[in-house]
Amino acid sequence: MSQKYLLLFFISLCLTSLSGKAQQDRPNILMIAVDDLNNFVGEMGHPDAITPNMDKLIKSGLLFSNAQCQSPMCSPSRTAIMTGLRPSTTGIYGFIDDKKIKETNEATREAKMMHEYFKEQGYHTMGIGKIYHNHAPKDLFDESGGRAKGFGPYAKQNFHWDKERTSTDWGPFPEKDQQMPDYHTAEWAAERLKREYDKPFFLSVGFLRPHVPWYVPQRWFDLYDTAKLHLPPYLDTDREDLPEIALAIDDLPMMPTTEWAIANDQWKNILQGYLASVSFVDHYIGEVLNALEKSKYAENTIIVLWSDHGYRLGEKNTFAKVALWNSATAAPLVFAGPGIPKNKKVDVPVELFSIYPTLTDLAKLPSAENIEAESIYPLILNPKLKWEQPAIVTWARNNHAIVTSDYRYIHYEDGSEELYRLKKDPNEWHNLAEQKKYQGVKERLAQYLPQINVKWAKESKYDNNEYFIQQKIKQSE
Repeated sequence: MSQKYLLLFFISLCLTSLSGKAQQDRPNILMIAVDDLNNFVGEMGHPDAITPNMDKLIKSGLLFSNAQCQSPMCSPSRTAIMTGLRPSTTGIYGFIDDKKIKETNEATREAKMMHEYFKEQGYHTMGIGKIYHNHAPKDLFDESGGRAKGFGPYAKQNFHWDKERTSTDWGPFPEKDQQMPDYHTAEWAAERLKREYDKPFFLSVGFLRPHVPWYVPQRWFDLYDTAKLHLPPYLDTDREDLPEIALAIDDLPMMPTTEWAIANDQWKNILQGYLASVSFVDHYIGEVLNALEKSKYAENTIIVLWSDHGYRLGEKNTFAKVALWNSATAAPLVFAGPGIPKNKKVDVPVELFSIYPTLTDLAKLPSAENIEAESIYPLILNPKLKWEQPAIVTWARNNHAIVTSDYRYIHYEDGSEELYRLKKDPNEWHNLAEQKKYQGVKERLAQYLPQINVKWAKESKYDNNEYFIQQKIKQSE
């Protein structure tokens, strides 16, 4: 071999070595998604929740205590997180076949989905459980453990609630944790953390509980004495100052109302079922985190834990998600790992779909193109940073909430409005939208309303307001 070619060979070898080292130096990512988890977490201030593993994670990292979903329903929220695009841009306001997300419109075709982007950047992608709503689009994961069908196991006969179009119910079932899909999800993920990888990995783990039905084995119910549980804030006249469209799109007759729960002495039993489900899933989150801690990857893995939206457990007279009020839109968001402050909290509102660009920043990757989400990495670098960007939430087409530290402004398709002054009215009980002195506040916040509200050609019943309005008319006839 001539000296010239020998020199080129060694240069190529060095570059390959440096490239390999750069890949090895990149952090691994462990993403944990928890379905329908609100703020019933000990370190988030809940007085009853027994969640030692999430508490430990929060203490070891940074909690965004006011993270707001992009839509208070599983499918559009997760689509926003995975695409970095708003529901008003994609037109995905309701359920969608995850395999067809990329085909929805030009915006989704041009954007790289989160796992697609990380895979192209050299990551080994793995996923199990509920990451997307049902099944991830084809080829996003190099390894997939799949997703259990539905949200079972289901009891042969419901314990308390048996309405069509919902699997809502609560009670101790089945007998053993091993009968629950989340048990096997944690087992699969923990085993992956024992393996050797020649490139950085992105491991996504999606847990089903506390999604309904609130069925977990008896031992998790035994953690909670119903007599000692604290009821969420509730005002029986709360809905009297709401516009008609707000009542229409929040009308879910298949779900229990708070009035029903009070009359039937079931409210604390429902809370027990939800909290038991939260403690159950916390345990299996802990199984995954413990596996990481024991692995060779413990020091070089970024952890992000999130839920897709909040869940009302009696607030605003229902037990459901799907609304533009805080109890339905706020969800846990935690980052931990190398370079992330420990035991810190950020209270300003941030958006859940910021997870995507924030992870690219934490991994020191080029910014993904054609997405709308903004990184909250600056808040990780400085949790006390002044943050002016409000969070925007959408439920059904052209209904939006603009959330700042001081206000929640809700604007509906027909022009109806709600306004809450959050520091004086954290429960959002008193609608100030009709008061003239707040006209300037509304005008300022209205500037953030999405200007594009795509109508999805493949509409389902949740994709527009007309469905809800017609259902309301039918009930009044």
